[in-house]
Amino acid sequence: MDKQKQASPSGPLMNIIPHITPGEYDKILKRPLEDLPEREEKVCQIIRRVENGGDEALREICQEIDGHVSPQFEIPRSELLHAGSDVDEHLRSAISQAIKNIRGFHEAQLPKPFSMETMPGVRCSIKYTAIKRVGLYIPGGTAPLLSTVLMTAIPATIAGCDEIIVCTPPGASPELLFTLGLFNTRVFRVGGAQAIAAMALGTDSIPRVDKIFGPGNTWVTSAKMQLAGRGLAIDMPAGPSEVMVIADHTANPAYVAADLLSQAEHGNDSQVVLLATSMDMINKTVEAIKIQLESLSRGDTILSALTHALAICVTDSTQAMEISNHYGPEHLILAVENASDLAEQVTNAGSVFIGNFSPESVGDYASGTNHTLPTGGASRAWSGITTAAFMKSITTQEISREGLMALAPTVLQLSRAEGLDAHANAILQRTQTG
Repeated sequence: MDKQKQASPSGPLMNIIPHITPGEYDKILKRPLEDLPEREEKVCQIIRRVENGGDEALREICQEIDGHVSPQFEIPRSELLHAGSDVDEHLRSAISQAIKNIRGFHEAQLPKPFSMETMPGVRCSIKYTAIKRVGLYIPGGTAPLLSTVLMTAIPATIAGCDEIIVCTPPGASPELLFTLGLFNTRVFRVGGAQAIAAMALGTDSIPRVDKIFGPGNTWVTSAKMQLAGRGLAIDMPAGPSEVMVIADHTANPAYVAADLLSQAEHGNDSQVVLLATSMDMINKTVEAIKIQLESLSRGDTILSALTHALAICVTDSTQAMEISNHYGPEHLILAVENASDLAEQVTNAGSVFIGNFSPESVGDYASGTNHTLPTGGASRAWSGITTAAFMKSITTQEISREGLMALAPTVLQLSRAEGLDAHANAILQRTQTG
């Protein structure tokens, strides 16, 4: 038995809150993110080094962080295709099923162009075009996230992006390489903040991209946010993973425990929160966690995450939803009576799982929805990845002479009110001359 499986709790498994008031929401629900100015500065230094030194600086950084540098950053296409020979046929079948579901849901999202007359002689249109070159970051870390390949490469392909550039840390598993080889991608052995900098700024080896997608640790997220401040387009702030479960008397404590554990195994900084309508449900869930934890391979990671996990007793589902919308979880599981009705009240969440048989795991892998979602409360303003995220819209307007004559008074009034005479002049030149 490996070390992880031998892990066992030495104290309370979760922080249990028997009562909470609105005035305590911010304090109790504060996410366990470390405020490390030195990390931000180190990420800034990495970005500057890549910007100024290109490939040479990238090799130096990879040597410092990973302890080695690959002879070449780009993984040959032949290596991606050959990796398939080492992949179990059952996994191949699972990947195929996941692709089918994800592709179906994302194809249905394709935005449709349209045209309309806003008034006689004034026709406005909108069309959508793919972003030319996109960058996908596929985490390596403690788990080979082949599912993230599917969640980013599939919508990029459906959108019609010309080039898909992928960065993933060195040491990618055959399964990850095989999955990458299923798509028309160029793959580079570079991870961390330096990979984000390379894709954002471009080097001799790694092309500069127009937008970066994909989750990552706090270093990756910091690099994305710092470069976004310099004009880089990114999908969203996507840092440490999190789940919130709302459970009432109809929930199965074993299911609830399993959902909390599945999210806690992502990393030490993962956040898991249980909102239960009774202390009995909390106590039964904690006992189920203890039992299930004994058989899980990533026990040490889970225990570390559980040190800042929360189990909060709420008065009812109404208060639970109030807390959830205040928190804005990445994943929200509704293990309650009339879960579909409660889902209608969700305003802030990355993705919602309705009912006792909708575990968060299905969304991570194969239900069809995307698992790259906003974290850290960003769901108040950001959405998860969609096909449209890989596209941009362009509007047009075509005005006839009659249409311009009818619209001219409105434009003249508004432009003069703003003191922009040249705008008014562009109208007058057309309406006061033959």
